[in-house]
Amino acid sequence: MAITLTEAAAERVKNYLTNRGKGIGLRLGLKTSGCSGLAYVLEFVDELQPGDEVFEEHGVNLIVDAKSLIHMDGLQVDFVKEGLNEGFKFDNPNATGECGCGESFTV
Repeated sequence: MAITLTEAAAERVKNYLTNRGKGIGLRLGLKTSGCSGLAYVLEFVDELQPGDEVFEEHGVNLIVDAKSLIHMDGLQVDFVKEGLNEGFKFDNPNATGECGCGESFTV
């Protein structure tokens, strides 16, 4: 199982961690939300929890719990700027649909 970060996403995470002044990486998880069912959750990690999987990409640790990982195998996380908007973009090969606003997805 694997999750990847693009260089742009890794640089953005590095900047956040540097500004925060601590942390071993970024946790990527899922929560029930939106009209399609699942949404991504990002949070800083100061210590690992039992069952965490760690993926290192471009010098950044991406931490995922086993429950979320089964729905995110093959996920690529990018950081994009489109006009005045910027943010993380998730390309999940397991997603079978998205809601109209793009906040949630189904697997």
